[in-house]
Amino acid sequence: MKTDLSTFSQPISLVSNLCELPTERFRLTNAQVESFHEHGFVVGNEPLTEEFVDLLCGDLNFLISADNVHNPLWHECQVNECDNGTDVLFHALGAWRIAESFHDLLWQPSVTVPATQLLNTDVRFWHDQVFYKPPFHGGGVAWHQDYSYWTRTSPMGHLTCWIALEDATISNGCLHYIAGSNHWELLPITGLGGDMQAIEETLTEEQFNALKNAQAIELKRGQMVFHHPLTVHGSFQNTTNRSRPGAVINMMSDGVVSNSTEPLLRGTPSVTVGEPVVGQFFPILRRLVNSL
Repeated sequence: MKTDLSTFSQPISLVSNLCELPTERFRLTNAQVESFHEHGFVVGNEPLTEEFVDLLCGDLNFLISADNVHNPLWHECQVNECDNGTDVLFHALGAWRIAESFHDLLWQPSVTVPATQLLNTDVRFWHDQVFYKPPFHGGGVAWHQDYSYWTRTSPMGHLTCWIALEDATISNGCLHYIAGSNHWELLPITGLGGDMQAIEETLTEEQFNALKNAQAIELKRGQMVFHHPLTVHGSFQNTTNRSRPGAVINMMSDGVVSNSTEPLLRGTPSVTVGEPVVGQFFPILRRLVNSL
């Protein structure tokens, strides 16, 4: 078995190591931070370099290949999250343990500097995700709130960064957000694999009307968007002749604790209920003091 890259708690490659650059170029403005807290999402200012995105896309080809889908380093690997018989949505957790570029992505200041601003605390890694929608029949991701899947940790001090590995457009299934839904209560889980109507039965009339005014966030290759753990979001099908890959870094405030007697992720040791989530699989990504 290949080396488990989670044993390295810092970037491995000099190519991808931008961590020593001045933080000013990566910081959000005060207005952007305020907008995030009001609306529940914000687009980052500094994209990944083309060179680094090329590395990610090269590693992605291996990650989604038939030779790798049964890799025991995955926490989860769903070759197809969709069950409608036609659409395909690859979804997996644990790429950072397998591929060097996805490992080093966790420490990119384009991700970590805004994260410290939005969480206003030291930032710890929670888990990553890879989404891949193939051409023509790429499946959608149903409306959901991330924290509905994360209640095994508390308090709710989490943040998601979604990164476009190719241009993400309305046509190929970019993310859509419900502005202000970060102020809603926690909704029940209604599924992830493409049924965009499933959430409707859980909504009030006001929330349902908000759903009809979802905001599409189109991103260029290497750009990223951050969202709150209660922000309702989803993405529609990819019917274009190009794939739509995306990488996700989920983070949390240092000090978040376990609520579960079971392992928080498959293949990791359990964390005692009430104890902070720390250790090899949940490294510190950036200290707040290093983003000032």
